[in-house]
Amino acid sequence: MKAARYYDRKDIRIEDIPEPTLQPGTVAIDVAWCGICGTDLHEYLEGPIFIPPTGHPHPISGEDAPVTMGHEFSGTITALGEGVDDLAVGESVVVEPYIIRDDVDTSPGQPYHLSPDMNFIGLGGRGGGLAEKIVVQRRWVHPIGDIPLDHAALIEPLSVGHHAYVRSGATAGDVAIVGGAGPIGLLTAAVLKAEGLTVYISEVSEARKNMATSTGVADAVFDPREVDVAHEVRERTNGRGADVGFECSSVPVVLDMLIDAVRPAGVLVNVSIWGHKPDVDMPSVVLKEIDLRGTIGYAGDHPDTIKLVQDGKIDLAPFITARIGLDGLVDEGFDQLINNNEHHVKIIVNPRG
Repeated sequence: MKAARYYDRKDIRIEDIPEPTLQPGTVAIDVAWCGICGTDLHEYLEGPIFIPPTGHPHPISGEDAPVTMGHEFSGTITALGEGVDDLAVGESVVVEPYIIRDDVDTSPGQPYHLSPDMNFIGLGGRGGGLAEKIVVQRRWVHPIGDIPLDHAALIEPLSVGHHAYVRSGATAGDVAIVGGAGPIGLLTAAVLKAEGLTVYISEVSEARKNMATSTGVADAVFDPREVDVAHEVRERTNGRGADVGFECSSVPVVLDMLIDAVRPAGVLVNVSIWGHKPDVDMPSVVLKEIDLRGTIGYAGDHPDTIKLVQDGKIDLAPFITARIGLDGLVDEGFDQLINNNEHHVKIIVNPRG
């Protein structure tokens, strides 16, 4: 079968590799669509990061580069391993792409995503969505009903936004300010709107501002080059400020704005992955008693995220900005997201294309 294999920085090859073997307790899936994630771009430009370098196998998967890429994917079940009796061949599914130890408790409410040596399918080994087929453990497979398979490729990044929402403790009627309208910022905003929040977004890119407006995920979009965003938020909240803020840009001035924009005793959730240590206005954090929280990945968020889409509260179609085949992964996918990123939210890949 065809697969995109990561060898090293700027070295991804489309190769023919053996099909994975069904094992007890596993599910075989024909991959339909796989999204290209910002993490994939970081691996391509700066890695290996999550991907285990050649000669340094991951302690759980036992694999090192080259590995098959892709962790945002949907597909159709083709076979069920011994002991799997609660799914059906032909069912549409998405995969929660974790690599964690077999003895880690993944029951509801458990922080399994924080377990030692955690990694991701499609980065740390165990196959990936940028291949025609994959076999995964049953616990990571989530049925999606009649959600279109191309839309479903966005369930994984949408679950990141859902987990950020859960971490914030926000409830319907609260006011949120989101810093940055990249893919995660937009999808986080989509979750917030679906959950009944008023959502403001700060963004400088014209294309991303237009996307935030056209998709309806923001009640207002502010350009910090034109207005004082924190002042605008206070103006619209009777001087109070936002109840919650979400940092989705990894830009220090955006973090400063969010600290200014949230109300005293408000919550600020950092969603973005920082490539450097930013300066943080700790005096303001202290004097305003701001609750600064981190968030990573998801834990138990997929079912609730899937339901938001099934119930029609989130329309994922507008966030798909290109569909390509596997052979065009680098030229039509990675290069576009690197050099023309303002005009793309999510490029999805058909592994059979």
